[in-house]
Amino acid sequence: MKSLYVTSVDRYSGKTALCLALGKRLIENGYKVGYLKPLSLQPGRVNDEVADEDAVFVKQVLGLTMAAGDLSPVVVTSELLRERLTGTGAGDLMPKVRAASEAAGAGQDILLLEGGGSLREGYVMGLPTPQVAAELGSQVLVIVKYRDNVLLMDDVIAAQFRLGDSLCGVIINRVPAGAMDFAEKYARPYFEKQGIAIFGVLPEVRGLAALTVEELLDVLDAQILTETKTTDALIENLTIGAMTAEAALSRMRKQRNKAVITGGDRTDIQLAALETSTTCLVLTGNLHPSPLIIKQADQLGVPILLVPENTMETIESIDRVFGKTRLGQTAKLEQFQALLAEYVDLKRLDQCLGISG
Repeated sequence: MKSLYVTSVDRYSGKTALCLALGKRLIENGYKVGYLKPLSLQPGRVNDEVADEDAVFVKQVLGLTMAAGDLSPVVVTSELLRERLTGTGAGDLMPKVRAASEAAGAGQDILLLEGGGSLREGYVMGLPTPQVAAELGSQVLVIVKYRDNVLLMDDVIAAQFRLGDSLCGVIINRVPAGAMDFAEKYARPYFEKQGIAIFGVLPEVRGLAALTVEELLDVLDAQILTETKTTDALIENLTIGAMTAEAALSRMRKQRNKAVITGGDRTDIQLAALETSTTCLVLTGNLHPSPLIIKQADQLGVPILLVPENTMETIESIDRVFGKTRLGQTAKLEQFQALLAEYVDLKRLDQCLGISG
């Protein structure tokens, strides 16, 4: 069995999306594919069992038969961390990861391993990505999210430094149109000269990293006040309405498909939001807006979400998920698969895995 460890330098770079797209492609090409997330800092619950949120989602999309909990053998909860620091819990966790890898890969041709939020993670638990990849004999594919020109160079070189010979290649993701020239003409040739294989450079597609109104409802446990209850509309930007109405209107005109977060008593901000391209209004503090606002929002098809938390708490809740590529919609996954097919040298990736495509 062959294995590929997909990791990143920074959070929300597209690891889960890449695992899903590669997994679907490999399955379509006749390969049996398994999946494992050795270390997780995203504890969730499935049928009263602690499991990683991404692993649960990948299990559904790829049609895996293993229990969700078995797909994420080490989920770091606050209790597990305390046990680790005090020496009262399990010592070496690598045997548990190795056993989970063997189980996930049993009967499979290829095992996809998804790393944590970044290459910095795992050290306190004795499970840093370079060590886990080496232990499992995995080739490592790094997906690097573009942030700016200098950080792009440093991120890729840092990945090479940490991973050494186990690094098989890099995919650069979410490159804005204005930075594609630098990425292709300067960064890519430089990396290749340094012996770092660049499998592809993906352009930024804002809709892929967008949240739907339904996902925002789940995150905030919000109540919809309007009769308009369309929840599949995409939110590509966030705007916080804590300024004057004039300043808010100026900023809002520059952003499309946005969620505007403001207090329920800020009628001026709410009206400004409804004059621009707004996907939904998020009103904080459990303060109901005026009936006029609800009526106008209904006429425009803009749902109003009411949440009990204050504005800062609401922003913190959204921040934990916004910018993370969530491919719950079939169309979004298909769009990401199409990006890989167009911009990534998949034959070169297949050679890294030792398969024929």
